[in-house]
Amino acid sequence: MHFIRVIIIDDSAFMRKVLTDMLHSDDRIEVVGTARNGEDGLKKVKELRPDVVTLDIQMPIMDGITTLKELMNLYPVPVVMLSSATNDSTKQTVQAISSGAVDFIEKPSGPISLDIESMKQDIIQKVVMASRITFPVGERSKNNRMTVSKLEAFSTNYKKNIVAIGTSTGGPRALQQIIARLPATINAPILVVQHMPAGFTKSLAIRLDQSSALKVKEAIHGEVIVNGTVYIAPGNLHMKLKVVGATTSIVLTKEAVVNGHRPAVDTLFHSLAEIESVNKLAIILTGMGSDGTKGIKKLKETDENTMVIAESEETAIVHGMPKAAVRTNLVNQELPLLEISRLITKLV
Repeated sequence: MHFIRVIIIDDSAFMRKVLTDMLHSDDRIEVVGTARNGEDGLKKVKELRPDVVTLDIQMPIMDGITTLKELMNLYPVPVVMLSSATNDSTKQTVQAISSGAVDFIEKPSGPISLDIESMKQDIIQKVVMASRITFPVGERSKNNRMTVSKLEAFSTNYKKNIVAIGTSTGGPRALQQIIARLPATINAPILVVQHMPAGFTKSLAIRLDQSSALKVKEAIHGEVIVNGTVYIAPGNLHMKLKVVGATTSIVLTKEAVVNGHRPAVDTLFHSLAEIESVNKLAIILTGMGSDGTKGIKKLKETDENTMVIAESEETAIVHGMPKAAVRTNLVNQELPLLEISRLITKLV
């Protein structure tokens, strides 16, 4: 049996012990080493060549962000970050996910907490998922192009356009690659559901805004959506669309979780399906699970001209959500990230 070999890098001896015990409770995982800081961690990774690394953000001597960059340059390996929900940590976590980490685990109440026990299954699941990723993830060239007839069918129906994007694990990195390539003159608002806890989505919006010609912001309840702006659903709130007179506005709710998530992609897509006389482009990016598939079915049921795009396996860090979307037989095209950004620009 091949064990998933893990190295834990954390300055807290308590956390190293707790994480080791948690991971060892799963018979698929073996913790082959621990390190108290990034400098020590790099040596252990070079020596032991693990399948996955868990990495704390705030450490002395060499912090998690610096360590991550060194790992990506020297010994590329799937990394799962550990983060507290402080303002600085959320910014650093989003930076880490955008810079190569595949996922993160939120500490409930600070760097040392007995509450971390409640996260046992989450930690195990994310480490197992990370071990299945072929790393580093690269974008390879394929001839995945939309036909002219399909492009025209989308772009000539109505004057207004709406782009809706759903993503989970690996999403911040994918969103950065897409949104940074879009022009400020884009003739559509862009709505994004990224599976993330409260607090982290605001940091994500700020980071994307800094690297994009578009305005990127965390969505606000009741605001009217406008072209050239990207709206990120806040963590722990569903995001819907509602027509108010001649405008379309955002509705944020704390309704029950959907597919284990709040915000959920299906919730956004279902509300988009109810909007009439608008060209709709729905996009499913990297992530675990199948969130978005029911929404795709609803979109196609109400408007068969809705364009549905799924990220192709060649660039998706986790191909679960795009694969589930493709299985509906309602996806118009599977495309790598670069082609998705080009397609959005061409359509709207």
